Amino acid sequence: MNILFVCSRNKWRSATAETIFKNHSQHQIRSAGTAPSARIKLNSGHILWADLIFVMEKKHKQRIAEKFNDEIVNKRIIILDIPDDYQYMDESLIEELQTKTKDYLLLT
Repeated sequence: MNILFVCSRNKWRSATAETIFKNHSQHQIRSAGTAPSARIKLNSGHILWADLIFVMEKKHKQRIAEKFNDEIVNKRIIILDIPDDYQYMDESLIEELQTKTKDYLLLT
């Protein structure tokens, strides 16, 4: 399964998610950001590639829907409700990502 993680700038949350899940044998993992200043800017190719999209906050889902309305048809988008309160690879962030995605990724 192709899984995409999205936050605003692709610096802390989605980048951490990509790092911790990237070696899973059953999934391909990528990450991107919705902001113009994002490290990796979200584009239609990301959306079309993804089978499942995890967004950190409701605003990310809204931004995706506004910009990629045609591309998200039949796409599953899960809001993780993880605020922008963490640094890259923060232990609390890793724990929260693992907890909130485990039922979808079957990584436990």
